[in-house]
Amino acid sequence: MRLTSAQKNILAAIASGHFLKAHRDVDGGKVYKLHSLEGEAQTVAPADVEALCEHGLIDSNKKFPAATFWLTEEGKAMLATLRNTQQ
Repeated sequence: MRLTSAQKNILAAIASGHFLKAHRDVDGGKVYKLHSLEGEAQTVAPADVEALCEHGLIDSNKKFPAATFWLTEEGKAMLATLRNTQQ
């Protein structure tokens, strides 16, 4: 799988301790936010999160109203590969 720079940044952020959450409202709307350790949140593109999920690189607890995502073993391996190719 070829990752975009935004997708690589999401993986790296999760690995460094940021929290990726899907915030849902009662009408079915969903917003993905990456929460830093300092408490600031940044909205990320749904397509990037969905692509990472579809390729098995991240998964979530599927909670309502805010699901939390984590790196899967495949996601950790992809991140290690990306880091090794940058050296």
